[in-house]
Formats: sequence, C-alpha cells, structure tokens
Amino acid sequence: MAVDYTVIVVYLAGMLAMGWWGMRRARSKSEFLVAGRRLGPAMYSGTMAAIVLGGASTIGGVGLGYQYGLSGAWMVFTIGLGLLALSVFFSARIARLKVYTVSEMLDLRYGGGRAGIISGVVMWAYTLMLAVTSTIAYATIFDVLFDMNRAVAIVLGGSIVVAYSTLGGMWSITLTDMVQFVVKTIGVLLLLLPIAVVKAGGFGEMKAQLPTGYFDPLGIGGETIFTYVLIYTFGMLIGQDIWQRVFTARGDRTAKWGGTVAGTYCLVYALAGAVIGTAAKVLYPKLGSPDDAFATIVKDELPVGVRGLVLAAALAAVMSTSSGALIACATVANNDIWSRLRRIGKAAPSEEHDEVKGNRAFILLMGVAVIATAIAIDDVVQALTVAYNLLVGGLLVPILGGLVWKRGTVHGALASVVVGGLAVITLMATYGILANEPVYYGLLASLAAYLVVSVATPATDTAVLAAWRERLAGRSPELASEPVAAPQ
Repeated sequence: MAVDYTVIVVYLAGMLAMGWWGMRRARSKSEFLVAGRRLGPAMYSGTMAAIVLGGASTIGGVGLGYQYGLSGAWMVFTIGLGLLALSVFFSARIARLKVYTVSEMLDLRYGGGRAGIISGVVMWAYTLMLAVTSTIAYATIFDVLFDMNRAVAIVLGGSIVVAYSTLGGMWSITLTDMVQFVVKTIGVLLLLLPIAVVKAGGFGEMKAQLPTGYFDPLGIGGETIFTYVLIYTFGMLIGQDIWQRVFTARGDRTAKWGGTVAGTYCLVYALAGAVIGTAAKVLYPKLGSPDDAFATIVKDELPVGVRGLVLAAALAAVMSTSSGALIACATVANNDIWSRLRRIGKAAPSEEHDEVKGNRAFILLMGVAVIATAIAIDDVVQALTVAYNLLVGGLLVPILGGLVWKRGTVHGALASVVVGGLAVITLMATYGILANEPVYYGLLASLAAYLVVSVATPATDTAVLAAWRERLAGRSPELASEPVAAPQ
C-alpha cells in the first residue's frame, strides 16, 4: 500500500500547487470567476466533463451497475444527454450573455425585480447541497479503503478543495479539473474497466453468471429513467455550476462543440461504470451495499500502483464536482444575495480588486460551511433530492422560458418560481421526499403559472427586450456587478 499512498499524496500535493499557480492568474473578477472567458475547445471539454462526472457518477454509477446491470448506466447517461442538449441548443446564447450567474440572466431577460433574488436563494441552496454531498464522498473513499475516521476524511479532502479554490478561483479549478479529467480517463476507462471485465471472466462469463435482466437496457425501469431525465437532464440545463463553466468558453463554437464532446464522453463513462459494476456483481455477489462495489473491486483486484492511480481517479471525480459546486455556491451567495443586500441604499459598486477579494472570501466562507454541514448531515440522499426538486420544479420553466419565449414576463417568472417551489415543498411533505410526484407535479404547476400569469400581465418592456437581444447577439459589454432594472 505504500506505493498507493505515495501516488495519492503526490496527486493531492499537485492539486495544491496548481491552486497556488492559478492564484497568479486570477487578477480580476472575470479571471477569478470564469477564467477570463477564454478557455479553448480542449480545456473546455475536459473541465466540463470533469465537473459533471463526480463521485456519484463514478462510485454511484458503478453501484447502479452492480445492482441493475447495464441499465444502471441510465443515471449518468441522462447527465450526458442533458449536457448535450445544453451544448447544442443553448450554450452559444448563454456564453454570449457575458454574465456570472443564472440570476443575472433572469435580471437581463425580465428587467430585474424579485425573481432574480428568489432564484438566487434557490440556486444557492442547490449548489450548497451539491457541494456537501460531493464532500461527503471523501469519507466513502478514505474510510472504506484506509480506515480513516469519517470526520477526518471530510476535513482532509474538503480542505484541499477549499484551499486551491480560494487561492485561484476558476483558474485553479480549471487547471486541477483538467488534470482530474486525465486521471479519471486513465484510471477508470483505460485501467479499471478492462481489468474488471477480465477478472470477471469476460462478457461471456458475465452473461452466464448473471440473470438476463442484467443485460436488459431498460431493466432499471421506465419510471426511474423518466425521473432521471426530469432531475438530471433538466438539471444540467439550468444549474449554476454548469452555466459557470459555459461562461468560461472562449466563444460560441467552443461552448457548443466543446460541450458536445464532453457530453459524448459522459455517455461512454456511463456505460463504463455500469460494466464495471456488472463485473463486480460476478466477483462479489453478496456485498452489503451496491456503493461498496467500486471500493471493493479496486482494493481486491488491482495491483499495487495501479490501485493508487484508480483511487486518485475516484478522488479526482469527487474533487472536480466539489470544487465546481463550491465556486458556484460562493458566486451565487456573493453576487446574487449578499451584493444585492449590500446595495440597498447604496449606488456605487465595488472596485474590481475588491470584488476578487470578496469572492475569494466567500469561497473560503462557503467552504467552511460545506465541510461543517458534510460532517453534521445524516441523510445525504434526501438533502440532495430536496435541492434538485426545488431547482427543477422552481427554476427550469422561467429560465428556459426566458430563452425561448419572448412573451414571458417578470410576473410570470416570479409566479413560476413561487408556485413551483411551494408545490414541490407541499408534495414532498405529502408523498415523501424521495417520491417522484413532487418534481412531476411541481414542474407542471410551475409551467402553468408561468404561462397564465405571463399572458395575463403586460408584456416585458421593449427596451428590456431590445437590450436582451443585443446581449444574446454578443453586441453588449460584460455585465457589471449591478443587475439591470426595468425602465420606469
């Protein structure tokens, strides 16, 4: 194990070193939050794939393969489909907006108002819980494989992510994510996948040992697949953590085609995880939990050195999502919530240098909050389900509606967020947090409110729509800190 420990220590030290190097490049708000909006296709594709394929996609994806066979790929597959849809249909327009948050997009489209700050609170809760659940995954990796105390594992892994994210912001995260993308590709696709299949006796032996349902592409169930589409595919379209990566693209073509490459990579990664899990079912048919499949096969079947690299790949998966969610959470907290509260009664925005320091402080603050919450929280699945249900049920309609329907109004957007959010909360209390009904009916309620109220209220001011069209066309400068307000 000494070699494996050495590999992991070197990897973690490298992450911190890149954070320090990234700090030297993050001299402005744009550099710190969106890497100066100048990532090329290769860097953009790698970092986008890294953030969407986290611990849940790696450890959880293998676990679903262990439990359901090849159809266990559907969770990660729907993530890839969402990224493809975002890249092909919306990413070019999103990149041209030159904003920093989803709520700033809503301000631009609808002319300011309360919809922006309410959406900011919902988005902050979502990104916070996403960061928390990603951080908890350190406990799974370190505890199962190294017998490390749960709290110590969370503090260790979380502190490294907080450190390099605070130092260099998006530049540090971009550099580390690119390394993490390479490590995941080598560790999971090129090493663990073929070794697992060979150890299980090949595909022929896997088919002979397991029920036929393990090789049914729809074996996980149609309702489950539909729910995955609603939560993960639609979640990819509107999450701040994903949009903030789109904002880093150098231009329209980079956002569109780079994202398409990343989405395609996700589809391959989904199938790989399911195959690894299926092989683990042959090797270890009676594990206590499906989520132990990844750790077990790595610990028992891989040779020294290779095992350390694959463990580093698992850490890379967790860190890429954790850091992306952390900077998204801090960006929303500072720019959409705190900055709006601070501007009450004030007119002058902060200077650029102060904004960098402020955003760095918020990453540190949110990082501490994430680590503390990760140590204290008991039911991670329920917490993340609440966040995703509120995100999709409350924000999907006004965001996509604003991009595709010019008749949508600020009143319709506000009604959509409030009605959808309240419907989701009420239905979760009625049916249970993990039930499918809250997101189904909450989304329908949000859509109905958006359409009815938008049609029943005056159309958005023509000056606001004209400014919106200019922004979509890429003919306006980068958005300043203060959101645009509707003409009086």
